[in-house]
Amino acid sequence: MNILKFGGTSVGSVESITALLGILKEPQSAENPIVVLSAMSGVTNALVEMAENAGKGKIYGEELSAIEKKHFEVIRALLPASAQNPVLTKLKIYFNELEDILQSVYNLRELSLQTKDLILSYGERCSAVMVSHIAKQTFPNALYVDGSELMKTDQNYGQAKVNTYLTESLIKDFYESNADKLLFVTGFIASNDEGRITTLGRGGSDYTAAIWGSALNAAEIQVWTDVDGMMTADPRMVKKAFSLAELSYTEAMELSYFGAKVIYPPTMIPAFLKRIPIVIKNTFNVDFPGTYIKHGAGTSKLPIKGISSIDEISVLNLSGSGMVGKAGFSGRLFSLLSREQINVILITQSSSEHSITFAVKPGDALKALSLINKEFELELQARKLEYPEVENGLAALAIVGENMKRTPGMSGKLFHALGRNGVNVRAIAQGSSEYNISVIISKPDLSKAVNAVHDAFYANLKRTLPIFCLGTGNIGKTLFTQLEAQMNFLATNNDLQVKVMGVCNSRKMYLNIDGIALSNWEEVLESEGEPADLPLFIKKMKAMNLPNCVFVDNTASHNPIQFYKDVLQSSISVVTCNKIGNSADYEQYAAFKQAARTYGVDFHYETNVGAGLPIIRTLKDLMMSGDRIHRIEAILSGTISYIFNNYTGDKLFHEVVKEAQDKGYTEPDPRDDLNGKDFMRKMLILARDAGYPLEESEITIESMLPPACLAAATVADFYQELENNTEYFEKLKKQAAADKKVLRYIGKLEEGKVEITLQMVDDSHPFYMLSGSDNIISFTTDRYKDRPLVVKGPGAGAEVTAAGVFADIINVGKR
Repeated sequence: MNILKFGGTSVGSVESITALLGILKEPQSAENPIVVLSAMSGVTNALVEMAENAGKGKIYGEELSAIEKKHFEVIRALLPASAQNPVLTKLKIYFNELEDILQSVYNLRELSLQTKDLILSYGERCSAVMVSHIAKQTFPNALYVDGSELMKTDQNYGQAKVNTYLTESLIKDFYESNADKLLFVTGFIASNDEGRITTLGRGGSDYTAAIWGSALNAAEIQVWTDVDGMMTADPRMVKKAFSLAELSYTEAMELSYFGAKVIYPPTMIPAFLKRIPIVIKNTFNVDFPGTYIKHGAGTSKLPIKGISSIDEISVLNLSGSGMVGKAGFSGRLFSLLSREQINVILITQSSSEHSITFAVKPGDALKALSLINKEFELELQARKLEYPEVENGLAALAIVGENMKRTPGMSGKLFHALGRNGVNVRAIAQGSSEYNISVIISKPDLSKAVNAVHDAFYANLKRTLPIFCLGTGNIGKTLFTQLEAQMNFLATNNDLQVKVMGVCNSRKMYLNIDGIALSNWEEVLESEGEPADLPLFIKKMKAMNLPNCVFVDNTASHNPIQFYKDVLQSSISVVTCNKIGNSADYEQYAAFKQAARTYGVDFHYETNVGAGLPIIRTLKDLMMSGDRIHRIEAILSGTISYIFNNYTGDKLFHEVVKEAQDKGYTEPDPRDDLNGKDFMRKMLILARDAGYPLEESEITIESMLPPACLAAATVADFYQELENNTEYFEKLKKQAAADKKVLRYIGKLEEGKVEITLQMVDDSHPFYMLSGSDNIISFTTDRYKDRPLVVKGPGAGAEVTAAGVFADIINVGKR
C-alpha cells in the first residue's frame, strides 16, 4: 500500500485536481492508497494573514470571501449540479465557523497560538472535503477523513509533537475498519488529549503522510508537488539545475534542513526508522520518474548531490575572554535559546574558544539578543564578554553529498568559486560526517553564489560566461560574428556557453538578464536600446551580480579606462583590446594588475600588442617558467611593416604610403602610424609585462620621417613633404640594397631600456624575411639564447583582433 501526499499546488486549481484524479486512476498497488492533502495553494498564508489582521483589529472579510470563492469555483467546475449541494453545504458550514472564530479574535484583539491553529486547520479540512467529494464521481468508495481525530499530539500549539504510539494505534484501527475505502486525509492538523486542534508546523502535511506510512508499513510514500523531484539547486535561482534520481536519507535530511523546500526533515524520520522509500514526483509531469529517497541508495558519480540555501538569516556573534576555558559556557548559551524555542540554524566556534557565532531566523534574532544580554549580564558588565550584535541581510548556502566524505578538494573548490566571484564568507560550518559544508554570505550575493558553485561542481554541464561588450565597430561586430559561429564548438569541446548580456556603443546600450541573441543584436540594440550612458551601463552590469562575469572593451576610447579598476574590484574580469589604459601612467597599469590579483579575476589584453598574435601570453609563460629575458626585439606596426616591405625597386616612398592608406592599413592621417606613437605604446606594455616600471617619457623613439613631414599642416601637405624628401628616402633604400640589407623600424627592450629605431638588417636577422603587413617579435632568453623564440603573423585587422579578444574571453572561461 502506498501513501500519496499532494501539496498545495496539486490541489490548487481545476487543472491540478483533474491531474490528481488521473494519478489515482493509475494502478498503485494491491490495496487502496491513502491520500493525504494539503490546503489549496495560497490558502494557509491567507488564513495566517486574516488571523493576524483580526488580532490587530483590521478588516479580513475580503480575504475570507476570496478563499470561499476559490473553493466554490472548483466544485462548480468539476461536479455536476446534482452533486454540488452536499459539499457546498459542508464547506459553507466550515466558512461560517471560520468567520465566527475570526470575529471573536477581532472583538478581543487577541490571537493565541491555540486559536491560530484552529483557524489554520480549516485550510486542510476544506481542501480534503472538496477533493473527496469530487473523487466520489470516479471512486464511489472515497471517504473524507479528518486527520485531527487520529493524529494525537502534546499541547505545543504551532509545532505540536506527535504521540507516535497512540497515533499509530488509532491509525491502524481506523484503517482496518475502512480497508475497502479510498481515504482522503487532512494533512498538517492534529489534536491534543483535550481534543483541541493542533498543527504540526512546517512540512506538517508531509509529516502526516510519513506517520500514516510508518503506522501501516507502507511500500512507499509518494510526495506529489510541482517540480521534478529534488534538484541540484533551486531551479528558480539556477536555470541549469537538474533532477536527482536518487538520494540517501542522510543526504535528503541535510538538503532539507538547509532550505530545500520540496520536503522537510521531520517527514523523513518515521520513514527513516521503518526504511520506507520516499518518492518526490511532479503532479504536472507524471511520466517523470522523480527522486527516490531510500536506504542504501546507489553510489553516484556526482561530486555533490545538491546545493541548498536559506535566503534570510541573521547572525549573532558572542566573544570575549570570559569564554576561554570556561566549561559549560556553550551549554548555558544554547540551553537558554532552546528553552525559548529559538532554533539555531548554524554554529561555529573558534578553536581559541574566544568567540561563538550562530545563525537564527530573522524573527528570532532580537529575542535571542535580549535573552543573551539578560543571561550574561554580569559577564557583559565586567567586560569578560563583548556586547553581541545582530547582523541581518545574510543568507546561508550548503553543499551536500555522501561523496564529499574523505574526498580532497571539496572545500577548496567551494571557496575558490565564491572567492573568484567576490562573495565574502562570514562564517563556515562543517560536520565531522563531511556530508555538508555550510557558509554564511550576504543575501544579495546568494543567487550569484549558488550559480557559481553549481558551475564549479557540475563540470558535466555547460559553464555560463556572461559578457558585457563595449564597442560595436569592426572589432565588436566581428567578435559577435565569431561567437555566433563558434557557439556549438564551445559547448561541445569546451563545455562553455558564452552569453552576451549587455551591449553598449557611443549611441545606445541594451542589457538583458536572459541574454542577447547574436542573430539580431543590431536590430534589438537599435529598437530596444536606451541612450548610451557608460556609468549607468556599468552600474546595471554590477547590479545583475552574475557569476564569472566579463567586461569586454572593444573601443579605442579613453572613457572606459576610468572604470577598469572599479569593475575588477567588483570581481568582474576585464578583457580589452584598448591599449590606452595599459600604456598610460605606470601607476594606473599597476593598479589594474593589483586589483585583478586581489579580487581573483582576470585582466587580459593580448590584443594590446599584436592583435591575435600570442605575444603577451608567450612572454608571461616564459617568465612564469623561470626563464630570464635578455632582449626583446619587435616590429609591432602592421602599417610600418607593409610600407618597408613594399618600398623596393622603383617605388617611391610617398607612393607606398599612399598605397597603404588606400588599402586601409593606415589611419586617415598616416602620421598617426608613422610617428611611432602606437608602436611605442605596444613596446611600453611589453616592457611593463617584462617587469620594468617604465613611463612613456623613458622610451627613445627615432623618427623615420624628416621633421618637415611631421610638421605639415594637412594630410595633403604631408604627402607633398614626403615627395619633397624623396632623395632622403631613396638614399636609405639604396644604402640598404648596397649592403644587401632591408629597412626595418624595430623596437628593442634590453636591460630595462626601450628604443625604437630605423635599422638596416641582413639575412642573418630574423626580421629580414618579413612580408605584407605582418608583425614579428623575437625573445632572446636564457633558454632561447643562440636562436631566439620568434612569433610572427598578422598584427592588425578586425578578424585577427576579434579572434584575440575571443581567445582572451575563453581563457577567462577556463578558470
